[in-house]
Amino acid sequence: MIIESTLRPDNAVSRITVDAGDHYIGTLKAGQTLRILDLEGNQAADTLFYNAHDTSERYSAMDTVREQGAVYLSAGSTLLSSAGRPMLTITADTCGRHDTLGGACASESNTVRYDLEKRHMHSCRDNWMQAIADYPQYGLTKRDITHNINFFMNVPVTPEGGLTFEDGISAPGKYVEMVAEMDVIVLLSNCPQLNNPCNGYNPTPVELLVWD
Repeated sequence: MIIESTLRPDNAVSRITVDAGDHYIGTLKAGQTLRILDLEGNQAADTLFYNAHDTSERYSAMDTVREQGAVYLSAGSTLLSSAGRPMLTITADTCGRHDTLGGACASESNTVRYDLEKRHMHSCRDNWMQAIADYPQYGLTKRDITHNINFFMNVPVTPEGGLTFEDGISAPGKYVEMVAEMDVIVLLSNCPQLNNPCNGYNPTPVELLVWD
């Protein structure tokens, strides 16, 4: 569902550009609003959320999909935790839908899906592992890397129940915006994938904006 935001970028308390193929980790306080902005279009932002006070509680794709009765996320979707509690609510979305089934790229999946030669290529899992190693104060470890949301990514479900990776449906300036229902840690990989069309074979930057 397309809903535009009434928030003005000039009033944001934080604006951070995440370069192509880079990562971000930070805390979003309850009541704050986060916007992920696709600056150049056709980018994928693989994102994980955790309860900032108990990281064993994290975003749950299973609970979210089951409770909303839909496999895609958009304006009006509530992201539920592994404890069944609301973590964030999507309040605005100019892209239309976001994937929560396709998972994140890793050296293993690059090898299986594409070629043994692709194993060395940088991946979202590499990004997340680098972030938690660089910022140990967030208390995250390898075991905390679980299922994620692929903002802006187009992963249609086939009639047989399979998944396909197609051209993105985003465009320059498209965004998704969500309000935090609890204090959350945001762990984002600005996907470096070059082997499928999720990034148009050309990863580009995204911007993160936060409002109080």
